Amino acid sequence: MKIKYELLKSEKHTKARHGILHTNHGSFETPMFMPVGTQATVKTLSPEELKEMGSGVILSNTYHLWLRPGEDVVDHAGGLHTFMNYDGPILTDSGGFQVFSLAEKKNITEEGVLFKSHINGEKLLLTPEKSIEIQNKLDSDIAMSFDECIPYPASYEYAKASTERTLRWARRGKEAHKNEHQSLFGIVQGGEYSDLRAISAKETVKIGFDGYSIGGTSVGEDKPTMYQMIEDGICYLPEDKPRYLMGVGDPIDILEGVERGVDMFDCVLPTRIARHGNAFTHRGKINLKNAKFKEDFTPLEETCTCYACRHYTKAYIRHLIIAGETFGARLLSIHNLQFLIHLTEDIRSSIDTDTFLTFKEKFLKDYTKE
Repeated sequence: MKIKYELLKSEKHTKARHGILHTNHGSFETPMFMPVGTQATVKTLSPEELKEMGSGVILSNTYHLWLRPGEDVVDHAGGLHTFMNYDGPILTDSGGFQVFSLAEKKNITEEGVLFKSHINGEKLLLTPEKSIEIQNKLDSDIAMSFDECIPYPASYEYAKASTERTLRWARRGKEAHKNEHQSLFGIVQGGEYSDLRAISAKETVKIGFDGYSIGGTSVGEDKPTMYQMIEDGICYLPEDKPRYLMGVGDPIDILEGVERGVDMFDCVLPTRIARHGNAFTHRGKINLKNAKFKEDFTPLEETCTCYACRHYTKAYIRHLIIAGETFGARLLSIHNLQFLIHLTEDIRSSIDTDTFLTFKEKFLKDYTKE
C-alpha cells in the first residue's frame, strides 16, 4: 500500500502538528526523528536495538547501495527489509545529495549527473530514471525524487536553472516509478530565494506525490536563512501529506522545524558526533573527551532510560572513547538516538496540550545554559 498521513492535532499557537504515518510496516506518530542507516545499517546498532528505543522510519542511501553491494543483490535478497532484517518502514533517499557532496568532479546535464565513484573512480551516470529504478529494486516504503541540492550561496540565475531542472527531473522520476507498493516523495528546492521556493513547492505539488520534502538546507547557510527556507516552501504544501525536512537532526533545528509544520526529520548527526565522543543532554551537548569527566561516575543524563545511561558512567564511556574502543561510540550512538526520539515524543505531547511554545522555551533555556 501507499503511505497515508493522518492529522491528529494542530497546535493552537503554531503550525506544529501531531499526526500518524501509516506505512506497509506499521503506523508511527509524527513529528518523528528517523535514524540514518546509510549502507543498510545504522552504525554500530542492531535492528532490535532500534525497535527497542522506539524508532519508526529509518533511512538507507541509494547512492551507496548502488555502488555496494548493488541494487540487484538487495533485490535478489528480497528487498531492503529482508536484506538488513528490519521489519519497520524504510525510506531511501535519491542519491542526489551524495553525488553532489562526495563526487569531486561532476557534470550536471539535463539527462542527469555524470561523475566518478568516490570508491574506485569509475565513471557513472545517475539520472532520475536510474535513481527511481534503483529505489524500486531496493523496495523501500518511501522513495525520493532525484534532485540537485543547490549549494549555498548560489547566484539567483544558478538557483533558478537548477530548480527548474529539478522539477523536470521530478516529472521524469514519477513517470519512471513502477513499484506500486512504494510511495514517492517530491522535493522542494529553490536555494535561499523565497520566490523560487514558492515556485518549486507549487509546481511539485501539481505533479502529485505521496509526501513532500524540503531540501537544500543545512548546506552552510546561517540559521535564520535556514528557517526562512523552510517557511518559504512549507506554506504551499498540502495539509493531508507528510512533510519531511531532509538532513536536519540538531535538537534546536528540530524544534524550529516542528514550529513551522515539519513532520519528519533525519540526520547522521547523532551517530557521527557519538564517534567523536559527544553526547546530547538536556543541558546541551557534552564532549566526553574533556578531562572533567575522567572520574565522573554518573550516567550521561540522570533522567535518561536508554541502555547506556542505565548501565554505564561518563567516566567509563570516556575511557572507551580515549582508548579508541568501538563500544564507546556504540553507547553514545544509542543515547543520542534515544535522546532525539524522546524529544519528538515530548514535542507530540506538547502539541496535544497546545503548550509547544512553552515546552520549546524551557528546552532552549536549559539546552543553551552551558
